[in-house]
Amino acid sequence: MLTPIRLFHGGVMVNYRCNAACRHCLYSCSPTRQAGYMDADTARKVAALLVKGCANSVHIGGGEPFLNFDGLLAVSHELHHAGIQIDYIETNAFWAQDKNAEAMLKSMRKKDIHTLCISIDPFHAEYVPYSLPLKLAELCRENGMDYFLWKESFLSSLTRMDSKTSHTRQEIEQSLSKNYIAETAQLYGISLGGRAVNIEEEYTPLHPAEELLDEKPCRNLTNTGHFHVDLQEFFIPPQCTGIRLPLTEVVEGLDEEKYPVFSTLYHQGIAALFALAKQQGFIAAGSGYPSACNLCFHIRAFLADKGFPELDTDHYRESLKYY
Repeated sequence: MLTPIRLFHGGVMVNYRCNAACRHCLYSCSPTRQAGYMDADTARKVAALLVKGCANSVHIGGGEPFLNFDGLLAVSHELHHAGIQIDYIETNAFWAQDKNAEAMLKSMRKKDIHTLCISIDPFHAEYVPYSLPLKLAELCRENGMDYFLWKESFLSSLTRMDSKTSHTRQEIEQSLSKNYIAETAQLYGISLGGRAVNIEEEYTPLHPAEELLDEKPCRNLTNTGHFHVDLQEFFIPPQCTGIRLPLTEVVEGLDEEKYPVFSTLYHQGIAALFALAKQQGFIAAGSGYPSACNLCFHIRAFLADKGFPELDTDHYRESLKYY
């Protein structure tokens, strides 16, 4: 039995559906993901568990939280009611063109929501014209809403492109650089998990699986420095996406025997997980892998179809699509 994990800083993922399918998305959100949204009852349960786990503030993300504005307000209400501060709400600003955008900002202010994290970068520009994050920032200024552009440093390069439309990979390569994907990922400092495994595989030298095996225990699995809780009440470690554990068990004590993939990685590392996967029929790619974490991701993607309860099959299937 793993002792209760003390939560530090994290986010509440209200959905997996998004109007974008960004190349760097750690949670592999997209327009084709399931359309569910965290309801008030679930938010109330999650809030109580966050309090029990000693978390006193969170951010709200997705997916795209503003795909269901009423639902967003309901989740925010439950978090506030439990005494949990909302640090910010993430958004790609697609809704800035809505005639009700200003009224929405005013509603959030009345609900004690003070800050938006507005995405702006070349990856989002493939789906959302970058004029919209700038418009939302202007609306925030006009209506007393705090905000920050993530990341504002990309603005100088984005101005080489038309701000009124989204752009294909080919168009952005012509405007910015043939290597804008790798360069953007590096400047972002992103974790190369989720859909970003494809970036690492395209731009990083590959190595045979046997060279990447390590017996060092993976303690990232219980890192709560930037954890997330999804709309189904699952705890997701900050880097090892696709692994999810019931939040109730995380804060009250985890029965490791129920979760052999988690337990193997946590105590014995990727070498032991590789051996477990080989027993299940896993065959390493002859072309190799760019890193141990990438190999681990592919092992888990394989095992997800074998019925291990801690693995999110939808996440792995969506991650391995390269848009």
